[in-house]
Amino acid sequence: MSTATNDTTPSFLVVLNDEEQYSIWAADRELPAGWRAEGFAGSREDALAHIGRVWTDMRPLSLRQRMEHTAA
Repeated sequence: MSTATNDTTPSFLVVLNDEEQYSIWAADRELPAGWRAEGFAGSREDALAHIGRVWTDMRPLSLRQRMEHTAA
């Protein structure tokens, strides 16, 4: 994926789906169905670093909820 960049416009957005899984998406493209902007925008490297900081449990939300329910 190639995106033209300049110094004033972030090139990537951090996006999140309903299962709380993260990805990056080119800022100048429409978000795909099922994904929403998480709030962080920046360079590809900064976006990936942000995901590395905030996505500490990679299990999908439905699995985490199911595991919490069976543990209770």
